[in-house]
Amino acid sequence: MLAERRGLTEARPKRGTAQVFHLSFLADPLSVRAALCATRARFARQMSEDEAGTLELVLAEVLNNIVEHGYGADETGTITLSMVRDRCSMICSVSDDGVELPARCLDHLWDGAPSRPTPEDLPEGGFGWFLIRDLAEDLGYHREGGRNLLAFRLPLQAFSSDETEADSGHP
Repeated sequence: MLAERRGLTEARPKRGTAQVFHLSFLADPLSVRAALCATRARFARQMSEDEAGTLELVLAEVLNNIVEHGYGADETGTITLSMVRDRCSMICSVSDDGVELPARCLDHLWDGAPSRPTPEDLPEGGFGWFLIRDLAEDLGYHREGGRNLLAFRLPLQAFSSDETEADSGHP
């Protein structure tokens, strides 16, 4: 199984506990792809196709940035992804032991701007971070003890708690 070969492990909650999706995986492109597939499969019935696509886009940008810039070609490490689907949003946290996120990635350069920047106005590699900031809400970053933690929320269409129980994989 690809997930096992890539070091992808998922923690499954016990019945009656909060429905938390949690993965730890190797910081490499194939493991990121496996994590994105596992995330989509886990939440496919709890969001629309558009919402699932937005989630996948934001996670792909974040996770691939960690692989490429946080660890680089010569470093190895792991990425930890935790997600909670509440009634109206998906709350995500991503952590790693790679290099610190540059401050310019989270600058609120375009907050309150009358229009979105054009690709020509963005610094090299800046369009991915623009997408993340544009699509995610409550984006925050913290580094402590050599570990990066990035958290954000994606607004989603409301659903009932019965859907969560039915999709949790528990009877």
